Amino acid sequence: MLPPEQEIEEPAQLRFLRRLVTVLTAVMIGGVLLIITLLVIRLNDKPALLPELVVLPEGIEAKAVTMGESWYAIVTQSDEILIYDRLTGKLRQRVEILGDN
Repeated sequence: MLPPEQEIEEPAQLRFLRRLVTVLTAVMIGGVLLIITLLVIRLNDKPALLPELVVLPEGIEAKAVTMGESWYAIVTQSDEILIYDRLTGKLRQRVEILGDN
């Protein structure tokens, strides 16, 4: 049996393996934190309601949007449907939604 004052020297391969595991653990923790950060940033971005090409008239707010093959339909806060051409972005038609009176 060895006296308590003497320390056994750690083999070089074991020392290398211990350092490797420590570095890999730190890299893995950093990667998980990076992925979580990117997910939080990405999920907090609000998608645009309207396509960039469509410009609504002054004072009109969109309530809902739907798309066809060649058109966009936008339901406004004032209960009106605006139909735009998908390629040019020009207003094709306005449809007033009649309420139940």
